[in-house]
Amino acid sequence: MNVNWTKSTLGDSLSLIRNGVNCKQDKSGIGDKISRIETIASAQVNLERVGFSILTKEQKEKYKLQQGDILFSHINSTVHVGKTAYIDDDYPLYHGINLLLIRAADNIDPGYLELFLRGLFWSGYWERICKKSVNQASVNQTDIKKTPFQYPPLEEQKQIVAKLDQCFEAIDKAKANAAKNLENAKELFQSKLNEIFSQKGEGWVEKKLGDAYDVRDGTHDSPKYQDNGFPLITSKNLKNGLITLDKIKYISEDDYLSINKRSKVDVGDILFAMIGTIGNPVVVRNEPDFSIKNVALFKVSKNNDSDFLRYYLEYSTKVMRDEAKGTTQKFVGLGYLRNFTISLPDLDTQKKVVCQLKRLNKQTQSLESKYQQELNSLEELKKSILQKAFEGEL
Repeated sequence: MNVNWTKSTLGDSLSLIRNGVNCKQDKSGIGDKISRIETIASAQVNLERVGFSILTKEQKEKYKLQQGDILFSHINSTVHVGKTAYIDDDYPLYHGINLLLIRAADNIDPGYLELFLRGLFWSGYWERICKKSVNQASVNQTDIKKTPFQYPPLEEQKQIVAKLDQCFEAIDKAKANAAKNLENAKELFQSKLNEIFSQKGEGWVEKKLGDAYDVRDGTHDSPKYQDNGFPLITSKNLKNGLITLDKIKYISEDDYLSINKRSKVDVGDILFAMIGTIGNPVVVRNEPDFSIKNVALFKVSKNNDSDFLRYYLEYSTKVMRDEAKGTTQKFVGLGYLRNFTISLPDLDTQKKVVCQLKRLNKQTQSLESKYQQELNSLEELKKSILQKAFEGEL
């Protein structure tokens, strides 16, 4: 830190810190716009995610947000507590509860203060000091005010903000390019799937999935769970072509055997999520020791290739999601899946298609990994530059 920087605390550098107006919100979308946690979920003000209430004249005068104000999420999930958003315009927005309003003192540039708070969030400072409960975390005003804060003279603060804005703008442009490249890489493989399965080929025969494969589903009951035993796989355990055991629930051997009487999973079978996030087909590669619940099971004979069906299900997922039933939670039924059509070539052609798609998939995954790493590196660069700025090394 430069010698001409002042060592202080946030409490001594603010003109105001407080919670918002406590008012009854109108769910019909009528009235004055009120900030809420969702308003700054993306770390910037989103006027499409506000609440509404009819405020009195006095409330409007007291709680109107002004340019240079900072909204601070002091009650949120652990990883989001301390997130900020800068009011960079004269929004028609009033300060609601569950977000603190932080306003800089006259000798502190508001932009400098917001960047400092953002740096604390990125470094995990608030997550380390917050009070945690089962579902949320919180930072109180006392702990915020006690937070050490150092700053240069006002003019130098403005110069730092201008330089950081310039750096971040360049980084954001690079991130946008990397994100576009990442999306293009993902679309490349999907485009090939569309080309193969929409145009089909000579000798391909259209059948119902239920005629080409033995299509079943797992149990719909809720067996008694226990601390250990046999894993019960549900839709949430199918991710990125793999079976994950994240937040897995276990059942007894009796329940495992009972479920497997009608829906035993074997190597080479395909699991497919029927409820919630429909799709995510997975080929069972290893000898299974689990049962399934609310998951479709495609049993593939030796006359067909498992990966060919997996790729076809990936190709068909969008149509299935569009045609899914349900309001609160979308689902496709067993009858729907059995009647869904597929065009099948002979086994040799299936294997050739699979070989072609695997090569392309490997290439696109390599590109995706490259561009994702680029995005991660650019984000880390932002954090590094910000840290140097507040250590006087920019």
